[in-house]
Amino acid sequence: MSPRSAHPPAGRFRRMLSRISAAESVPEEDVLPGEDAALKDCAPISQCHDREVVKVAGTLRTVTMQPRAGTPALQAELTDGEDSLDVVWLGRRSIAGVEPGRRMIVSGRVSISQGRRVLFNPKYELRPTGQE
Repeated sequence: MSPRSAHPPAGRFRRMLSRISAAESVPEEDVLPGEDAALKDCAPISQCHDREVVKVAGTLRTVTMQPRAGTPALQAELTDGEDSLDVVWLGRRSIAGVEPGRRMIVSGRVSISQGRRVLFNPKYELRPTGQE
């Protein structure tokens, strides 16, 4: 437990500042290449092509709230240790359990947006925590 979370800040404004200043990313060295690739017929992210329906597994590196066209959107970067893709849930500000460092399996149709692979509103399965 970090010193910051040992004593939660009092007051709504301080809690908001605490959330904003909290780390929103996981260092790349904490993600092992292909550790989930064998799970449930998951493909490596590097082999996902535009408009292809895929199922991939990895670790969330970042999770942010990025409005798109005035609509809330929860955006996360999923990495399998070798490559990454963006996962976007439109109309969502947060999803319980979707946080940096969490392992998950996502499936859906890949799009290419601004040169990056993106899955919009994918089906997802959160992997158990603490089972490395």
